[in-house]
Amino acid sequence: MAVAAAPAGLRGSPWLSFAVRRLGRFAISLWVLITTAFLMIQLIPGDPVRAALGLTAPVELVNARRAALGLDDPLWLQYVHYLGGLVTGDFGTSMTSGQPVSEVIGDRLPATLQLALPAFAVVIAVAIPLGLLFAVLTRGGRRRGGELAFTSTTVLLAAIPEFLLAVALVAFFSVQLGWFPVAGNADASSFVLPVIALALGPASVLARIVRVETLSVLGNDFIRTARAKRLPARLVYLRHALPNALTATLTMGGLMLTGMVAGTVLVENVFAWPGLGSTIAQSILQKDYPLVQGIVLVYGIGVLLVNLTVDVLLAVLDPRSTIREN
Repeated sequence: MAVAAAPAGLRGSPWLSFAVRRLGRFAISLWVLITTAFLMIQLIPGDPVRAALGLTAPVELVNARRAALGLDDPLWLQYVHYLGGLVTGDFGTSMTSGQPVSEVIGDRLPATLQLALPAFAVVIAVAIPLGLLFAVLTRGGRRRGGELAFTSTTVLLAAIPEFLLAVALVAFFSVQLGWFPVAGNADASSFVLPVIALALGPASVLARIVRVETLSVLGNDFIRTARAKRLPARLVYLRHALPNALTATLTMGGLMLTGMVAGTVLVENVFAWPGLGSTIAQSILQKDYPLVQGIVLVYGIGVLLVNLTVDVLLAVLDPRSTIREN
């Protein structure tokens, strides 16, 4: 029996080629991530179980825990068991609490997302309008004072580390003024300071990028053509300039989202936020390596998924992109 040929519309399709390349890269990156996470315990000097349980732990307890974790098996067999566990959602068992790592992650991941996603929304809602506004106000060398103030302020805010900003916000707004809770996530007001601490620096960086990209677009011929047609200014800027300036913005936005998820590690510890960030910090101190291993894997998969999503959005939004042409 002859094998059915691929539909004519798919043969040579740039979208099919794009999907194959991106999914292939995603699969390879995922394999590298999983392998690196697996080797985390193997590369720790000494006995990781002894380090986690302490020097005074009985030998019988150490041996039993090593056997339970499968660390006495050959390395290749441990790797096979690790891959099999990941397929079934088994990330191992915490050395300190005895809970399955997947349960700990499932309990703490929502709190981290509740912090990172609103912060990302604030970054987009502030940076894009602000960058567009200052590009329009300062194009052609106008308003030098406004340009200097915008550039200086955004550079300063972007240079402040997130944890230092978080400490300053707590000291002023929580301790001195008493407007917001010092720590925890008891109510809606608890989100204000952590979200600001996460969003302020990335919003400053992204606003500068939007301004630079918009200034570049405003000098193109199609903008001059739109103005020659006497289109309203809002249509020129919002319909013609902004969409063409969003390519670099979207790329940086995706990178910032992954960075903000990782940035929650420090911010969560400042605000005692019960998410993955504070959990991984505690796990490192307690030498709970299976839990660290699982959280690192979740963070890494999140980064890969965000990057894949950004690539797809770039291909959809920019028809001139080499992603689609190739």
